[in-house]
Amino acid sequence: MFQSRTHNCNELRIEDAGKEVTITGWYENLRKVSKNLGFLILRDFYGSTQVVIETEEMMEALNGVNSESTLSVTGTVRERSSKNPDIATGEIEVVPQKIEVLGKCIYNELPFEIRRSLEADENVRLKYRYLDLRNPAVKDKIVLRSRIISALRKAMEEHGFLEITTPILTCSSPEGARDYLVPSRLHAGKFYALPQAPQQFKQILMTSGFDRYFQIAPCFRDEDARADRSPGEFYQLDMEMAFATQEDVFAVIEDVLPPVFAEFGVYDKASKAPFARIPYREALEKYGTDKPDLRIDLTLTDVSELFADCGFEPFASGNVIKAVVVSDFEGSRKVIDKLCADVEVVSGAKPYWFKVGENGELAGGISKFLQDRAGKIIETLGISKDSFVAVSAGDRNRAYKTGGTLIKMLGELVPSHMNKESYEFCWIVDFPMYEIGEESGELEFCHNPFSMPQGGMDALVNDDPLSVLAWQYDLVCNGVELSSGAVRNHDPEIMIEAFKKVGLGEEDVKAKFPAMYNAFCYGAPPHAGIAPGVDRMVMLIAGCDSIREVIPFPMNKNAQDVMMGAPAAVEKKQLDDVHIAVVKDEEDR
Repeated sequence: MFQSRTHNCNELRIEDAGKEVTITGWYENLRKVSKNLGFLILRDFYGSTQVVIETEEMMEALNGVNSESTLSVTGTVRERSSKNPDIATGEIEVVPQKIEVLGKCIYNELPFEIRRSLEADENVRLKYRYLDLRNPAVKDKIVLRSRIISALRKAMEEHGFLEITTPILTCSSPEGARDYLVPSRLHAGKFYALPQAPQQFKQILMTSGFDRYFQIAPCFRDEDARADRSPGEFYQLDMEMAFATQEDVFAVIEDVLPPVFAEFGVYDKASKAPFARIPYREALEKYGTDKPDLRIDLTLTDVSELFADCGFEPFASGNVIKAVVVSDFEGSRKVIDKLCADVEVVSGAKPYWFKVGENGELAGGISKFLQDRAGKIIETLGISKDSFVAVSAGDRNRAYKTGGTLIKMLGELVPSHMNKESYEFCWIVDFPMYEIGEESGELEFCHNPFSMPQGGMDALVNDDPLSVLAWQYDLVCNGVELSSGAVRNHDPEIMIEAFKKVGLGEEDVKAKFPAMYNAFCYGAPPHAGIAPGVDRMVMLIAGCDSIREVIPFPMNKNAQDVMMGAPAAVEKKQLDDVHIAVVKDEEDR
């Protein structure tokens, strides 16, 4: 063993009865029966062991000692008369001859009961994260994270990938999110940036002659928090392959990820290769989202022409109307009203509905507007008695978003339409190279500006930019986007032409991406890659609803580390050293 203990608190078994042992750990609780009889639970990283206090001397050693203090207990192992089948050490107990306090907990009251920390307010949990992590239910997720990362590393190495770490201090580049900036002490008025991703470095590695690269890469983005996104920093399984196509990337991911999900996940089933491939525009039409949950068998049907001009204003001609048909729906009117309210909160638009009665008639909801075309509706949608039909309507984006939200919530509401106990992967492919920006109204890159356009230079020069597709792909699992990836644009001439479309000339490209552009001018191989998010993968594998549950020391929703007190003010001298002056906003003056 190691340190001063002979065994950990999950190690002793009935075969150890009669041995003298020393165990160490945290004083979880003490149930006193009398002044010379009590039952102490000692907990360490591995588990817990019962210590039976049978003398006044041993009880005296615990007087004034608060729970969560660390103890060393030396004593004899014996068989328990009242066994506990719920713990691994439940057949034995330790009778102490010596109890020593190793580290005092000076507080009589804790911010929360350790084993019930999940019930505490999240900010309190994060402030006292060191106590929260003592809860086995919380600790086990961090242990799981370590095991998953180890398995991913092993799998990537078996596929011939070399782990290479890339810089943390680099230059700012336009990659879609806000940078974290680091002022330079030696170069006044200039800044480093923490990398949003190792994108340029890994592409430069390919031009440097490395064939297969990966790393568990830290990435830094100044973004708002979501349930599946942590503000500040996150980790990704970053990979890149030289002389590779989209098919090469798919083959590696389809071989690496499913076994890891199946081995460590709350579900033991995961998609096998090949994953379903769904073109981006088809995904929106069929599922209302580019992150479909394929465990749900519900899809959208376009009923724009069928429902148009029925006298119901939201179905006016020109609006997009989508319908979801649900069999085996037994929800009451109260359930339907709650569903509609929940969908409206998430999507921002109100959904509509009707049912098909036992006699095949349309009933409830908006059915009165559809009676003159009921037969055609039943035939087109293939609906039968007791079917429930949910409807979204509005402009294209609103109809898609509301329809996608309906599918998600109806899948969770009607068990027969969701195969929940599995991990279903899919690829979203054929993303548009460009789109019209919602805010700017100008042509912008739809996804990654470093992606190779399908059709190469010919497509850029001769086709409508909005019709050009990119060799861009997303990996989705159970409705969660795990990653974006692409076949990279490694040709300097094609790169310049691609950026011209969004108003950036050759000099802009050279100025914004000097190292990568110059490297490509020295003979770059075709290359492709992807970077699945580690935190999101662990969240799915662990069956958690919040990504913060699988990060050892996460920030809160406001991008604050409440345990360490970050972000925090610093001394003026520190600011002077890096040539920074803090200017207050008008409202703070």
